[in-house]
Amino acid sequence: MSGTTRPAGATAPGRTVKERAELALNDDFLRKAVKFTTERLRGGKIKASEEHGNWDDWRERGRQIRLHTIAHLDYYLNLFVDNARANGVHVHFAPTAAEAVGISLAIAERKAAKSVVKSKSMVTEELHLNHALESIGVEAVETDLGEYIIQLAGETPSHIIIPAIHKNRYQIAALLSAEAGETLAPDTTVLAGFVRKKLREKFLEADIGMTGCNFAIAETGSMVLFENEGNARMVTTVPKTQITLMGMERIIPSWADLEVMATLLPRSATGQKLTVYMSGITGPRRAADADGPEEMHIVIVDNGRSNQLGDPEFQELLNCIRCGACLNACPVYRHIGGHAYGGTYSGPIGAVLTPALQKNVAEWDDIANASSLCGACYEACPVKIPLHDMLVYLRRRKVEAGHGNRLESLGMKGFAAVMGNAGRFAGALKLGKISQKLIVRGGVIRTKLGPLKGWNTYRVAPSLPEQSFRDKWATLEEEISAGLRETAPDVKQRLEAAVRDRKKKEGGGHHG
Repeated sequence: MSGTTRPAGATAPGRTVKERAELALNDDFLRKAVKFTTERLRGGKIKASEEHGNWDDWRERGRQIRLHTIAHLDYYLNLFVDNARANGVHVHFAPTAAEAVGISLAIAERKAAKSVVKSKSMVTEELHLNHALESIGVEAVETDLGEYIIQLAGETPSHIIIPAIHKNRYQIAALLSAEAGETLAPDTTVLAGFVRKKLREKFLEADIGMTGCNFAIAETGSMVLFENEGNARMVTTVPKTQITLMGMERIIPSWADLEVMATLLPRSATGQKLTVYMSGITGPRRAADADGPEEMHIVIVDNGRSNQLGDPEFQELLNCIRCGACLNACPVYRHIGGHAYGGTYSGPIGAVLTPALQKNVAEWDDIANASSLCGACYEACPVKIPLHDMLVYLRRRKVEAGHGNRLESLGMKGFAAVMGNAGRFAGALKLGKISQKLIVRGGVIRTKLGPLKGWNTYRVAPSLPEQSFRDKWATLEEEISAGLRETAPDVKQRLEAAVRDRKKKEGGGHHG
């Protein structure tokens, strides 16, 4: 492979979300590409959910399944492991990222593997597993089209389900032409045809197939994969050894519960009623099977997930089914894309999940500020994770841990002092009206000084009006009272008149 995926954040220079966002906002193509695709996905999701009907009822059912499973995660994990082992699967537990990588490398070395084919897996991205495999001389090839493209580009995914959302066909043609050693036309049929031919060779040569896991079924020890390209089926059937890396929270109790998830996930992710391929895998190849791996390993990864168990503010984070709907709904993600977040997971889920998994407030506290707190992520989430609330909790914890901004803290104390006293508030307004005359032009403030810099870089701030609503209120109240006295008769007189009219009508009807 000519491209090596760099560790998360390598495609987004800059030390903070704000700095990386600046780069994204100045990339016109990226902003247009991300906006176009996320709007298409969001529109598809809305249409699919409306056509299905009772969508909130299905969301609530999905939420209850996930709440129940995570609340009893130890039981369902043990049940899954017992059943998987009974099916002939080698199950490994990895408390940390380093241990998960070590287990995978040990299997590869024992098998003397030269190449690994992978289907899309956010967990392997989280572990930077491609880089680790290549460090011991094992070629790791992404077989999902989007992942293959960004691997050639040496980048990380920009979206949970559409990794190359930020690329156009001309950029993709240039990458694939370099890999092909010839110029390929920027035509989707031509480009897909080249990748298909190339990957077929890789499937046949690979020693190990490596996958993620959408859901693990506790009652049978099975794992389920959702995909649209068929590459995961090749990865799980052609190589002699299969390794599946799954987050410990991917468990659901039963196949009956999968029906709910299979309804929610595709509609939320891409607007499909069902993904093209949904594979249920229960153990390695049996004697009567036509294909499948001879040896199967499942590595159950913690890597910070257990930190959320028992936390009333963040346990629901483990309910996530990785559909990407919150990214498509988020106004911040739609403007800056995924790389600006600097981690494996982007968008609202990434803004919460990355700090929660790493428990590193000092490094990741700025991600929680990459949100308008509008709640669109909650409305889009198929299992109702309150991400907007969690972002507020993260901000609070940042301040409690001593990583708050001192100027911001002083500013909020000053704001509280002014807003808590009517006299001080009125005085601040008067002072503001006088002071703003130095910077107001044409009724708006365009200056980019101090706290106005971030806002006014892309818009203008309105000036304070000459007369505030409070100033107008006394006059306005008198005008309203006068108007009512002039136009409205006394309420008692109107009621008495209405009663007299009614009696007359009733009396007339009786005599008639």
